Amino acid sequence: MSSLSDVFFAGLVQVRKSWSRFLALGILLMVLGGMCVVKAQTATTFSILALGWVLVISGVVWLANSIYAYSWHGFFLYLLNAIFRGVAGYLLIRHPGAGAAGITMLLAALFMVGGLFRTAGAVAIRFPRWGWMVFSGLVSFAFGIYLMSFWAAAAADSALSSLSSMNRVMGYFLSPTCRPPV
Repeated sequence: MSSLSDVFFAGLVQVRKSWSRFLALGILLMVLGGMCVVKAQTATTFSILALGWVLVISGVVWLANSIYAYSWHGFFLYLLNAIFRGVAGYLLIRHPGAGAAGITMLLAALFMVGGLFRTAGAVAIRFPRWGWMVFSGLVSFAFGIYLMSFWAAAAADSALSSLSSMNRVMGYFLSPTCRPPV
């Protein structure tokens, strides 16, 4: 019978044997990350569409499971889960911009709540080096606040540009002197 350290060292030997694969994978991930930074809007739209399709496919799977669980008392829970996943996936696919804004807000709330819990837990337990955990929680909370303020500014900007566009279009149709250029 081998100990846990033997298993760990055997895995470490395997990692050392294939270091070139990990190096190539790291370089590939850095290049893809750089492309995502350069084309942030495209990367965001793609990730939201991918999440939408994952939700739609999982909704279909849950629907199939609800059919198999028809005689069980949990049938309606399976069916409700399938409907929620399917509708959420459809909405993300149909409106990826609004989905990105909603997911940004959800992540901001996650960072804020997680940061508060991490800070409160570190202060309450006071394990060794608990100050770093407090710092990590405060940074997470501040990042959540930053994301929330960015989301609010982006939503306001989008609403203002929509109102401006509607005002311009209504002005073209209602004012006889203000016609679009031909």
